[in-house]
Amino acid sequence: MHLSRPVSFSKCFSLTRRVIHVLAVVGALAVGEVARAASYYVHPVTGDDARAGTSADAPWKTLEKANAVRLKAGDRVLLAAGQTFRGQLAFAGLAGTADAPIVLASYLADAAAGATRAKIDGRGYVAAVQVKNSRHVRISDLVLTADGGGMRRGQPAKADMRCGVLIEAEADGRYGDIELTRLQVSDVSYEEPGFVRPAADVKTANGTGRYGFGIRFIVKSAGAQMSRIAVTDCDIENVNHTGLKFTAPNHGIEDVRVERVRVVHAGGPGVQLSGVRGGRFRELYVDHSGSTRDTRNWGRGSGLWTWSSSDVVIENSQFLHANGPGDSAGVHIDYHCRNVVVQYNLSANNAGGFCEVLGNNFNCAYRYNVSVNDGHRVKGRAGAFQEGKTFWLSGYVGKGPRRGPFNTYVYNNTIYVSEDIVAKMAVGPTAEGVLIANNIFHLRGRSQMVKGDQFSADHAADRPLPRVFFENNLFLRADNWPAAVGITDRAPLLGDPAFARPGGLALADFTPGNAALVKDRGVPIAKIPGDDIGLTVGLAVAHDILGRPIVGPPDLGAIELP
Repeated sequence: MHLSRPVSFSKCFSLTRRVIHVLAVVGALAVGEVARAASYYVHPVTGDDARAGTSADAPWKTLEKANAVRLKAGDRVLLAAGQTFRGQLAFAGLAGTADAPIVLASYLADAAAGATRAKIDGRGYVAAVQVKNSRHVRISDLVLTADGGGMRRGQPAKADMRCGVLIEAEADGRYGDIELTRLQVSDVSYEEPGFVRPAADVKTANGTGRYGFGIRFIVKSAGAQMSRIAVTDCDIENVNHTGLKFTAPNHGIEDVRVERVRVVHAGGPGVQLSGVRGGRFRELYVDHSGSTRDTRNWGRGSGLWTWSSSDVVIENSQFLHANGPGDSAGVHIDYHCRNVVVQYNLSANNAGGFCEVLGNNFNCAYRYNVSVNDGHRVKGRAGAFQEGKTFWLSGYVGKGPRRGPFNTYVYNNTIYVSEDIVAKMAVGPTAEGVLIANNIFHLRGRSQMVKGDQFSADHAADRPLPRVFFENNLFLRADNWPAAVGITDRAPLLGDPAFARPGGLALADFTPGNAALVKDRGVPIAKIPGDDIGLTVGLAVAHDILGRPIVGPPDLGAIELP
Protein backbone atom coordinates (compact mmCIF):
# COMPACT_ATOMS: atom_id res chain seq x y z
CA MET A 1 0.00 0.00 0.00
CA HIS A 2 1.35 3.39 -0.93
CA LEU A 3 -0.14 6.02 1.34
CA SER A 4 -1.37 9.22 -0.27
CA ARG A 5 -3.83 10.25 2.42
CA PRO A 6 -4.64 9.22 6.00
CA VAL A 7 -5.37 5.51 5.98
CA SER A 8 -9.00 4.41 5.96
CA PHE A 9 -9.30 1.22 7.95
CA SER A 10 -13.02 0.83 7.41
CA LYS A 11 -12.50 -2.05 4.99
CA CYS A 12 -9.95 -3.72 7.25
CA PHE A 13 -12.20 -3.75 10.29
CA SER A 14 -15.73 -3.73 8.86
CA LEU A 15 -16.75 -7.29 9.62
CA THR A 16 -20.38 -6.66 10.43
CA ARG A 17 -21.49 -7.81 6.98
CA ARG A 18 -19.16 -10.79 6.79
CA VAL A 19 -20.00 -14.32 7.81
CA ILE A 20 -17.03 -16.02 9.37
CA HIS A 21 -16.23 -19.33 7.77
CA VAL A 22 -14.24 -20.98 10.53
CA LEU A 23 -12.79 -23.60 8.23
CA ALA A 24 -11.00 -20.83 6.35
CA VAL A 25 -9.27 -19.88 9.57
CA VAL A 26 -7.98 -23.38 10.03
CA GLY A 27 -6.54 -23.64 6.53
CA ALA A 28 -6.01 -26.85 4.62
CA LEU A 29 -5.91 -29.70 7.10
CA ALA A 30 -4.51 -33.11 6.32
CA VAL A 31 -7.29 -35.68 5.91
CA GLY A 32 -6.20 -37.79 8.86
CA GLU A 33 -5.89 -34.82 11.16
CA VAL A 34 -9.37 -33.58 10.18
CA ALA A 35 -10.78 -36.91 11.28
CA ARG A 36 -9.15 -36.63 14.67
CA ALA A 37 -9.71 -32.90 15.26
CA ALA A 38 -12.65 -31.60 17.30
CA SER A 39 -14.50 -28.31 17.40
CA TYR A 40 -15.74 -27.07 20.78
CA TYR A 41 -18.54 -24.50 20.81
CA VAL A 42 -19.29 -22.12 23.69
CA HIS A 43 -22.40 -19.98 24.17
CA PRO A 44 -22.91 -18.07 27.46
CA VAL A 45 -26.73 -18.03 27.18
CA THR A 46 -27.83 -21.27 25.53
CA GLY A 47 -24.85 -23.38 26.55
CA ASP A 48 -24.53 -26.07 29.23
CA ASP A 49 -21.20 -27.37 30.51
CA ALA A 50 -22.75 -30.81 30.99
CA ARG A 51 -23.13 -31.23 27.25
CA ALA A 52 -20.52 -32.57 24.84
CA GLY A 53 -19.82 -29.09 23.46
CA THR A 54 -18.83 -30.49 20.07
CA SER A 55 -21.64 -28.97 18.02
CA ALA A 56 -23.25 -25.56 17.70
CA ASP A 57 -26.53 -27.20 18.79
CA ALA A 58 -25.05 -28.43 22.06
CA PRO A 59 -22.50 -25.83 23.18
CA TRP A 60 -20.75 -25.42 26.50
CA LYS A 61 -21.60 -22.43 28.60
CA THR A 62 -18.36 -21.16 30.18
CA LEU A 63 -14.80 -20.32 29.24
CA GLU A 64 -13.65 -22.34 32.25
CA LYS A 65 -15.01 -25.49 30.64
CA ALA A 66 -13.18 -24.69 27.40
CA ASN A 67 -9.94 -23.97 29.27
CA ALA A 68 -10.03 -27.42 30.85
CA VAL A 69 -10.04 -29.36 27.57
CA ARG A 70 -6.76 -30.82 26.30
CA LEU A 71 -6.62 -29.47 22.79
CA LYS A 72 -4.96 -31.50 20.03
CA ALA A 73 -3.66 -30.51 16.62
CA GLY A 74 -6.49 -29.17 14.49
CA ASP A 75 -8.88 -28.59 17.42
CA ARG A 76 -10.91 -25.40 17.58
CA VAL A 77 -12.49 -23.46 20.42
CA LEU A 78 -15.28 -21.36 18.96
CA LEU A 79 -17.20 -18.67 20.85
CA ALA A 80 -20.67 -17.52 19.87
CA ALA A 81 -20.54 -14.31 17.85
CA GLY A 82 -22.49 -11.41 19.31
CA GLN A 83 -22.17 -12.75 22.87
CA THR A 84 -20.07 -11.45 25.78
CA PHE A 85 -18.02 -13.88 27.85
CA ARG A 86 -16.70 -12.93 31.31
CA GLY A 87 -13.28 -14.30 32.15
CA GLN A 88 -10.46 -15.46 29.91
CA LEU A 89 -9.36 -18.08 27.45
CA ALA A 90 -6.16 -19.53 28.94
CA PHE A 91 -4.06 -22.39 27.55
CA ALA A 92 -0.54 -23.71 28.01
CA GLY A 93 1.47 -26.18 25.98
CA LEU A 94 -0.70 -26.09 22.88
CA ALA A 95 0.91 -28.17 20.13
CA GLY A 96 -0.77 -27.77 16.79
CA THR A 97 1.01 -28.49 13.54
CA ALA A 98 1.68 -26.39 10.47
CA ASP A 99 -1.11 -28.20 8.60
CA ALA A 100 -3.43 -28.48 11.61
CA PRO A 101 -3.07 -25.44 13.87
CA ILE A 102 -5.15 -25.01 17.01
CA VAL A 103 -7.75 -22.29 16.52
CA LEU A 104 -9.41 -19.88 18.95
CA ALA A 105 -12.09 -17.91 17.14
CA SER A 106 -15.81 -17.09 16.80
CA TYR A 107 -18.67 -18.93 15.16
CA LEU A 108 -21.90 -17.60 13.72
CA ALA A 109 -24.49 -18.49 16.36
CA ASP A 110 -27.33 -16.39 14.98
CA ALA A 111 -27.18 -15.23 11.37
CA ALA A 112 -30.03 -12.80 11.98
CA ALA A 113 -28.08 -10.98 14.71
CA GLY A 114 -25.51 -9.70 12.21
CA ALA A 115 -22.60 -10.01 14.66
CA THR A 116 -19.50 -11.86 13.48
CA ARG A 117 -17.29 -11.80 16.56
CA ALA A 118 -17.59 -12.86 20.18
CA LYS A 119 -16.45 -10.59 23.01
CA ILE A 120 -14.34 -11.59 26.00
CA ASP A 121 -14.39 -9.24 28.99
CA GLY A 122 -11.18 -10.06 30.88
CA ARG A 123 -11.80 -7.71 33.80
CA GLY A 124 -9.97 -9.11 36.83
CA TYR A 125 -7.69 -11.39 34.77
CA VAL A 126 -4.12 -11.08 33.52
CA ALA A 127 -5.42 -11.22 29.95
CA ALA A 128 -8.62 -11.85 28.04
CA VAL A 129 -6.64 -14.41 25.99
CA GLN A 130 -3.49 -15.98 27.45
CA VAL A 131 -1.38 -18.64 25.71
CA LYS A 132 1.89 -20.07 27.09
CA ASN A 133 4.64 -22.23 25.62
CA SER A 134 2.69 -23.08 22.50
CA ARG A 135 3.16 -23.82 18.80
CA HIS A 136 0.98 -23.46 15.70
CA VAL A 137 -1.90 -21.42 17.09
CA ARG A 138 -4.38 -19.16 15.28
CA ILE A 139 -6.41 -16.58 17.23
CA SER A 140 -8.92 -14.58 15.23
CA ASP A 141 -12.22 -12.72 15.06
CA LEU A 142 -12.60 -11.77 18.71
CA VAL A 143 -13.40 -8.55 20.58
CA LEU A 144 -11.30 -8.24 23.73
CA THR A 145 -11.43 -5.88 26.68
CA ALA A 146 -10.07 -5.96 30.24
CA ASP A 147 -10.78 -2.80 32.21
CA GLY A 148 -9.57 -3.00 35.82
CA GLY A 149 -10.98 -5.34 38.41
CA GLY A 150 -7.92 -6.18 40.49
CA MET A 151 -6.86 -9.80 40.19
CA ARG A 152 -9.40 -12.55 40.70
CA ARG A 153 -8.76 -15.71 42.64
CA GLY A 154 -6.42 -18.01 40.77
CA GLN A 155 -4.66 -15.15 38.98
CA PRO A 156 -1.03 -14.22 39.82
CA ALA A 157 -1.13 -12.15 43.00
CA LYS A 158 1.91 -10.09 41.95
CA ALA A 159 0.85 -9.45 38.39
CA ASP A 160 1.94 -6.00 37.26
CA MET A 161 0.04 -5.80 33.99
CA ARG A 162 -3.13 -6.71 32.19
CA CYS A 163 -3.41 -7.46 28.46
CA GLY A 164 -5.96 -8.02 25.78
CA VAL A 165 -3.79 -10.84 24.43
CA LEU A 166 -0.73 -12.26 26.20
CA ILE A 167 1.49 -14.80 24.42
CA GLU A 168 4.34 -16.10 26.62
CA ALA A 169 7.30 -18.47 26.36
CA GLU A 170 8.59 -19.09 29.87
CA ALA A 171 9.98 -22.64 29.63
CA ASP A 172 13.06 -23.55 27.61
CA GLY A 173 12.24 -24.65 24.08
CA ARG A 174 11.20 -23.39 20.66
CA TYR A 175 7.71 -22.00 20.21
CA GLY A 176 5.89 -20.02 17.59
CA ASP A 177 3.92 -20.08 14.38
CA ILE A 178 1.40 -17.89 16.18
CA GLU A 179 -1.04 -15.83 14.12
CA LEU A 180 -3.38 -13.16 15.44
CA THR A 181 -5.83 -11.70 12.96
CA ARG A 182 -8.97 -9.56 12.97
CA LEU A 183 -8.85 -8.89 16.70
CA GLN A 184 -10.37 -5.79 18.24
CA VAL A 185 -8.69 -4.89 21.54
CA SER A 186 -9.83 -1.88 23.55
CA ASP A 187 -10.13 -0.44 27.06
CA VAL A 188 -7.39 -2.43 28.79
CA SER A 189 -6.26 -1.15 32.19
CA TYR A 190 -4.87 -2.67 35.35
CA GLU A 191 -6.23 0.07 37.59
CA GLU A 192 -9.84 1.03 38.18
CA PRO A 193 -11.42 4.03 36.44
CA GLY A 194 -10.59 7.22 38.33
CA PHE A 195 -7.06 6.13 39.29
CA VAL A 196 -4.59 8.99 38.75
CA ARG A 197 -1.10 8.04 37.61
CA PRO A 198 1.69 9.67 39.72
CA ALA A 199 3.21 12.55 37.77
CA ALA A 200 6.77 11.30 38.25
CA ASP A 201 6.03 7.96 36.57
CA VAL A 202 6.19 9.44 33.08
CA LYS A 203 9.81 10.46 33.64
CA THR A 204 10.94 6.86 34.14
CA ALA A 205 12.15 4.73 31.22
CA ASN A 206 9.02 2.59 30.88
CA GLY A 207 6.87 3.49 33.87
CA THR A 208 6.96 1.90 37.30
CA GLY A 209 3.29 1.26 37.94
CA ARG A 210 0.84 -1.37 36.74
CA TYR A 211 -0.58 -0.89 33.29
CA GLY A 212 -2.85 -2.28 30.64
CA PHE A 213 -1.37 -3.36 27.29
CA GLY A 214 -3.08 -4.28 24.05
CA ILE A 215 -1.23 -7.31 22.66
CA ARG A 216 2.01 -8.64 24.19
CA PHE A 217 4.51 -11.31 23.19
CA ILE A 218 7.01 -12.12 25.96
CA VAL A 219 9.92 -14.55 26.07
CA LYS A 220 10.94 -14.92 29.70
CA SER A 221 13.65 -17.57 29.53
CA ALA A 222 17.07 -17.29 27.88
CA GLY A 223 16.54 -20.90 26.75
CA ALA A 224 13.22 -20.14 25.06
CA GLN A 225 12.66 -18.79 21.59
CA MET A 226 9.55 -17.70 19.75
CA SER A 227 9.50 -17.42 15.95
CA ARG A 228 7.13 -16.95 13.03
CA ILE A 229 4.76 -14.44 14.58
CA ALA A 230 2.07 -12.68 12.55
CA VAL A 231 -0.30 -9.92 13.65
CA THR A 232 -2.61 -8.72 10.89
CA ASP A 233 -5.77 -6.65 10.51
CA CYS A 234 -6.06 -5.88 14.23
CA ASP A 235 -7.46 -2.80 15.94
CA ILE A 236 -6.08 -1.62 19.32
CA GLU A 237 -7.48 1.38 21.18
CA ASN A 238 -7.52 2.93 24.64
CA VAL A 239 -4.85 1.00 26.53
CA ASN A 240 -2.75 2.40 29.39
CA HIS A 241 0.62 1.59 27.92
CA THR A 242 1.89 -0.05 24.70
CA GLY A 243 -0.54 -1.12 22.01
CA LEU A 244 1.54 -3.97 20.52
CA LYS A 245 4.69 -5.06 22.34
CA PHE A 246 7.39 -7.71 21.78
CA THR A 247 9.82 -8.41 24.63
CA ALA A 248 12.61 -11.00 24.66
CA PRO A 249 16.27 -11.56 25.47
CA ASN A 250 18.54 -10.81 22.51
CA HIS A 251 17.05 -12.49 19.41
CA GLY A 252 14.54 -14.35 21.57
CA ILE A 253 11.80 -13.46 19.09
CA GLU A 254 12.44 -14.02 15.38
CA ASP A 255 10.59 -13.60 12.11
CA VAL A 256 7.79 -11.18 12.94
CA ARG A 257 5.22 -9.91 10.45
CA VAL A 258 2.84 -7.10 11.40
CA GLU A 259 0.49 -5.71 8.77
CA ARG A 260 -2.58 -3.48 8.73
CA VAL A 261 -2.66 -2.85 12.46
CA ARG A 262 -4.30 0.26 13.87
CA VAL A 263 -3.28 1.62 17.29
CA VAL A 264 -5.10 4.70 18.60
CA HIS A 265 -4.79 6.40 21.99
CA ALA A 266 -2.25 4.10 23.58
CA GLY A 267 -0.97 5.62 26.81
CA GLY A 268 2.53 4.48 25.86
CA PRO A 269 4.13 3.64 22.51
CA GLY A 270 1.98 2.40 19.70
CA VAL A 271 4.32 -0.48 18.85
CA GLN A 272 7.53 -1.50 20.63
CA LEU A 273 9.99 -4.32 20.03
CA SER A 274 12.90 -5.49 22.19
CA GLY A 275 15.11 -8.46 21.36
CA VAL A 276 13.54 -9.06 17.95
CA ARG A 277 15.53 -10.34 14.97
CA GLY A 278 13.86 -10.21 11.59
CA GLY A 279 10.66 -8.21 11.25
CA ARG A 280 8.47 -6.55 8.66
CA PHE A 281 6.09 -3.90 9.97
CA ARG A 282 3.92 -2.36 7.27
CA GLU A 283 0.63 -0.56 6.73
CA LEU A 284 0.38 0.50 10.36
CA TYR A 285 -1.73 3.42 11.52
CA VAL A 286 -0.61 4.76 14.89
CA ASP A 287 -2.31 7.90 16.19
CA HIS A 288 -1.94 9.61 19.59
CA SER A 289 0.59 7.34 21.21
CA GLY A 290 1.46 8.69 24.65
CA SER A 291 -2.19 9.61 25.08
CA THR A 292 -3.21 11.35 28.31
CA ARG A 293 -6.96 11.25 27.86
CA ASP A 294 -7.27 8.61 30.62
CA THR A 295 -5.66 9.41 34.00
CA ARG A 296 -4.44 5.80 34.17
CA ASN A 297 -2.29 6.23 31.07
CA TRP A 298 1.49 6.52 31.16
CA GLY A 299 1.40 9.58 28.88
CA ARG A 300 4.57 9.07 26.82
CA GLY A 301 5.48 7.08 23.75
CA SER A 302 6.81 7.05 20.21
CA GLY A 303 4.60 5.70 17.46
CA LEU A 304 7.06 2.81 17.18
CA TRP A 305 10.49 2.18 18.69
CA THR A 306 13.05 -0.58 18.64
CA TRP A 307 15.62 -1.67 21.21
CA SER A 308 18.27 -4.38 20.92
CA SER A 309 16.65 -5.53 17.67
CA SER A 310 18.00 -6.26 14.22
CA ASP A 311 16.96 -6.74 10.60
CA VAL A 312 13.68 -4.86 10.94
CA VAL A 313 11.88 -2.87 8.22
CA ILE A 314 9.15 -0.35 9.10
CA GLU A 315 7.34 0.86 6.00
CA ASN A 316 4.20 2.20 4.29
CA SER A 317 2.73 3.38 7.59
CA GLN A 318 1.49 6.51 9.36
CA PHE A 319 2.73 7.70 12.75
CA LEU A 320 0.79 10.70 14.00
CA HIS A 321 0.53 12.95 17.09
CA ALA A 322 2.91 11.12 19.45
CA ASN A 323 2.90 12.83 22.84
CA GLY A 324 5.18 12.86 25.85
CA PRO A 325 7.83 14.83 27.77
CA GLY A 326 10.64 12.64 26.37
CA ASP A 327 11.21 10.47 23.28
CA SER A 328 7.76 10.36 21.59
CA ALA A 329 8.98 10.52 18.01
CA GLY A 330 7.14 9.06 15.05
CA VAL A 331 9.63 6.19 14.92
CA HIS A 332 12.81 6.10 16.97
CA ILE A 333 15.65 3.60 17.01
CA ASP A 334 16.79 3.11 20.59
CA TYR A 335 20.20 1.70 21.38
CA HIS A 336 21.81 -1.70 20.55
CA CYS A 337 20.08 -2.15 17.17
CA ARG A 338 21.36 -3.24 13.77
CA ASN A 339 19.93 -2.96 10.29
CA VAL A 340 16.71 -1.16 11.15
CA VAL A 341 15.25 0.61 8.10
CA VAL A 342 12.45 3.19 8.35
CA GLN A 343 11.06 3.85 4.87
CA TYR A 344 7.98 5.06 2.97
CA ASN A 345 6.19 6.40 6.06
CA LEU A 346 4.25 9.53 6.92
CA SER A 347 5.41 10.97 10.25
CA ALA A 348 3.43 14.01 11.41
CA ASN A 349 2.92 16.19 14.47
CA ASN A 350 5.00 13.97 16.74
CA ALA A 351 6.24 15.89 19.78
CA GLY A 352 9.63 14.19 20.00
CA GLY A 353 10.66 14.44 16.39
CA PHE A 354 11.27 12.61 13.15
CA CYS A 355 14.74 11.01 13.06
CA GLU A 356 16.08 9.72 16.40
CA VAL A 357 18.94 7.20 16.44
CA LEU A 358 20.60 6.41 19.76
CA GLY A 359 23.90 4.76 20.68
CA ASN A 360 25.56 1.53 19.63
CA ASN A 361 23.30 1.27 16.60
CA PHE A 362 24.79 0.00 13.36
CA ASN A 363 23.67 0.52 9.77
CA CYS A 364 20.25 1.97 10.38
CA ALA A 365 18.38 4.21 7.96
CA TYR A 366 15.55 6.68 7.42
CA ARG A 367 14.76 6.97 3.72
CA TYR A 368 11.87 8.09 1.52
CA ASN A 369 9.71 9.30 4.40
CA VAL A 370 7.63 12.47 4.68
CA SER A 371 7.86 14.32 8.00
CA VAL A 372 5.44 17.12 8.83
CA ASN A 373 5.91 19.34 11.89
CA ASP A 374 7.71 16.70 13.92
CA GLY A 375 9.73 17.77 16.97
CA HIS A 376 7.49 20.60 18.15
CA ARG A 377 8.07 19.87 21.87
CA VAL A 378 9.88 22.58 23.86
CA LYS A 379 11.99 21.56 26.84
CA GLY A 380 10.68 23.00 30.12
CA ARG A 381 7.20 23.59 28.74
CA ALA A 382 4.32 21.42 30.05
CA GLY A 383 6.76 19.18 31.92
CA ALA A 384 8.95 18.33 28.92
CA PHE A 385 12.46 17.23 29.91
CA GLN A 386 13.75 16.76 26.35
CA GLU A 387 13.65 19.06 23.38
CA GLY A 388 11.77 17.87 20.37
CA LYS A 389 14.14 17.41 17.43
CA THR A 390 13.84 17.23 13.70
CA PHE A 391 17.12 15.29 13.56
CA TRP A 392 18.96 13.58 16.43
CA LEU A 393 21.92 11.25 16.57
CA SER A 394 22.89 10.35 20.14
CA GLY A 395 25.50 8.05 21.63
CA TYR A 396 23.31 7.28 24.63
CA VAL A 397 23.39 3.60 25.67
CA GLY A 398 21.87 3.79 29.15
CA LYS A 399 24.61 3.32 31.72
CA GLY A 400 28.18 3.48 30.51
CA PRO A 401 30.18 5.55 28.03
CA ARG A 402 28.39 6.95 25.00
CA ARG A 403 29.11 5.07 21.78
CA GLY A 404 28.12 5.65 18.15
CA PRO A 405 25.72 5.44 16.41
CA PHE A 406 27.65 3.93 13.52
CA ASN A 407 26.92 4.15 9.79
CA THR A 408 23.59 5.96 9.83
CA TYR A 409 21.94 6.56 6.46
CA VAL A 410 19.40 9.39 6.03
CA TYR A 411 18.42 10.07 2.45
CA ASN A 412 15.57 11.15 0.18
CA ASN A 413 13.28 12.28 2.98
CA THR A 414 10.94 15.27 2.69
CA ILE A 415 10.98 17.22 5.95
CA TYR A 416 8.59 20.13 6.46
CA VAL A 417 8.46 22.34 9.56
CA SER A 418 6.09 25.30 9.77
CA GLU A 419 6.96 28.87 10.80
CA ASP A 420 5.74 28.52 14.40
CA ILE A 421 8.08 25.62 15.24
CA VAL A 422 11.81 25.94 15.90
CA ALA A 423 13.48 23.07 14.05
CA LYS A 424 16.06 21.62 16.43
CA MET A 425 19.04 19.40 15.62
CA ALA A 426 21.49 17.44 17.77
CA VAL A 427 24.40 15.25 16.72
CA GLY A 428 26.41 13.62 19.49
CA PRO A 429 30.21 13.80 19.21
CA THR A 430 30.47 9.99 19.37
CA ALA A 431 28.68 9.46 16.03
CA GLU A 432 30.80 7.70 13.41
CA GLY A 433 29.77 7.24 9.83
CA VAL A 434 26.86 9.46 8.71
CA LEU A 435 25.28 9.88 5.30
CA ILE A 436 22.76 12.69 4.77
CA ALA A 437 21.88 13.22 1.12
CA ASN A 438 19.06 14.03 -1.30
CA ASN A 439 16.75 15.23 1.49
CA ILE A 440 14.47 18.25 1.30
CA PHE A 441 14.69 20.31 4.50
CA HIS A 442 11.82 22.77 4.11
CA LEU A 443 12.13 24.58 7.42
CA ARG A 444 10.05 27.74 7.28
CA GLY A 445 10.95 29.09 10.73
CA ARG A 446 14.10 29.25 12.82
CA SER A 447 16.51 26.38 13.33
CA GLN A 448 18.92 25.74 16.16
CA MET A 449 21.36 23.22 17.58
CA VAL A 450 20.34 21.83 20.95
CA LYS A 451 22.08 19.54 23.39
CA GLY A 452 21.19 15.90 23.07
CA ASP A 453 19.56 15.82 26.54
CA GLN A 454 20.86 12.37 27.38
CA PHE A 455 24.46 13.56 26.99
CA SER A 456 25.03 16.93 28.65
CA ALA A 457 28.36 17.31 26.86
CA ASP A 458 26.80 17.22 23.36
CA HIS A 459 28.31 20.06 21.40
CA ALA A 460 29.99 20.76 18.11
CA ALA A 461 32.84 18.28 18.14
CA ASP A 462 36.34 19.62 18.72
CA ARG A 463 37.39 17.46 15.79
CA PRO A 464 35.38 16.65 12.69
CA LEU A 465 33.19 13.59 13.05
CA PRO A 466 34.74 10.67 11.19
CA ARG A 467 33.35 9.34 7.92
CA VAL A 468 30.63 11.87 7.15
CA PHE A 469 29.00 12.27 3.73
CA PHE A 470 26.66 15.27 4.06
CA GLU A 471 25.94 16.64 0.58
CA ASN A 472 23.30 17.52 -1.97
CA ASN A 473 20.35 18.36 0.27
CA LEU A 474 17.81 21.02 -0.62
CA PHE A 475 17.23 23.72 1.99
CA LEU A 476 14.67 26.51 1.85
CA ARG A 477 17.28 28.94 3.20
CA ALA A 478 20.99 28.84 3.94
CA ASP A 479 20.33 28.99 7.71
CA ASN A 480 18.02 25.94 7.77
CA TRP A 481 20.84 23.74 9.09
CA PRO A 482 22.52 25.30 12.17
CA ALA A 483 26.28 25.55 11.78
CA ALA A 484 26.74 24.81 15.49
CA VAL A 485 25.65 21.19 14.97
CA GLY A 486 29.22 20.43 13.91
CA ILE A 487 28.47 18.80 10.55
CA THR A 488 27.25 20.77 7.56
CA ASP A 489 26.25 20.11 3.98
CA ARG A 490 29.33 20.51 1.78
CA ALA A 491 27.30 21.09 -1.36
CA PRO A 492 23.83 22.36 -0.39
CA LEU A 493 21.06 23.37 -2.75
CA LEU A 494 18.80 26.29 -1.95
CA GLY A 495 15.28 27.09 -3.05
CA ASP A 496 11.56 26.49 -2.65
CA PRO A 497 10.34 23.16 -4.08
CA ALA A 498 6.82 24.65 -4.28
CA PHE A 499 4.93 21.85 -2.58
CA ALA A 500 1.38 21.30 -3.76
CA ARG A 501 -0.10 21.92 -0.31
CA PRO A 502 2.57 22.51 2.34
CA GLY A 503 1.48 21.51 5.83
CA GLY A 504 -1.11 18.99 4.67
CA LEU A 505 -1.31 15.39 5.82
CA ALA A 506 -1.60 13.70 2.44
CA LEU A 507 1.60 12.51 0.86
CA ALA A 508 0.63 14.08 -2.45
CA ASP A 509 0.55 17.46 -0.68
CA PHE A 510 4.34 17.34 -0.75
CA THR A 511 4.70 16.81 -4.48
CA PRO A 512 7.19 19.47 -5.64
CA GLY A 513 5.95 21.90 -8.26
CA ASN A 514 9.41 23.27 -8.98
CA ALA A 515 10.62 20.39 -11.13
CA ALA A 516 13.79 22.16 -12.24
CA LEU A 517 14.95 22.30 -8.62
CA VAL A 518 14.39 18.63 -7.71
CA LYS A 519 14.02 16.49 -10.86
CA ASP A 520 17.00 14.12 -11.30
CA ARG A 521 19.03 16.26 -8.89
CA GLY A 522 19.79 13.43 -6.46
CA VAL A 523 23.14 11.71 -6.18
CA PRO A 524 23.56 7.91 -6.16
CA ILE A 525 23.71 6.51 -2.64
CA ALA A 526 26.91 4.62 -1.95
CA LYS A 527 28.31 3.03 1.19
CA ILE A 528 29.76 5.38 3.76
CA PRO A 529 33.58 5.22 3.53
CA GLY A 530 34.80 2.52 5.87
CA ASP A 531 31.43 0.72 5.95
CA ASP A 532 31.54 -2.70 4.30
CA ILE A 533 27.83 -3.40 4.78
CA GLY A 534 25.71 -0.42 3.76
CA LEU A 535 22.15 -1.61 4.29
CA THR A 536 21.42 -5.33 4.28
CA VAL A 537 18.23 -4.63 2.29
CA GLY A 538 20.29 -2.66 -0.27
CA LEU A 539 20.98 1.05 -0.66
CA ALA A 540 19.18 1.43 -3.98
CA VAL A 541 15.39 1.53 -4.07
CA ALA A 542 13.05 0.76 -6.96
CA HIS A 543 10.27 3.23 -6.17
CA ASP A 544 9.40 6.31 -4.13
CA ILE A 545 6.91 6.73 -1.27
CA LEU A 546 4.00 6.87 -3.73
CA GLY A 547 5.11 3.73 -5.54
CA ARG A 548 6.39 5.62 -8.56
CA PRO A 549 9.41 3.96 -10.19
CA ILE A 550 12.76 5.68 -9.92
CA VAL A 551 14.21 5.99 -13.39
CA GLY A 552 17.64 7.50 -13.90
CA PRO A 553 19.10 9.72 -11.17
CA PRO A 554 16.79 10.00 -8.14
CA ASP A 555 14.89 13.21 -7.49
CA LEU A 556 15.34 15.10 -4.25
CA GLY A 557 13.00 14.20 -1.41
CA ALA A 558 10.60 11.30 -1.00
CA ILE A 559 8.46 11.86 -4.11
CA GLU A 560 9.70 11.11 -7.62
CA LEU A 561 8.27 13.37 -10.29
CA PRO A 562 6.94 11.66 -13.43
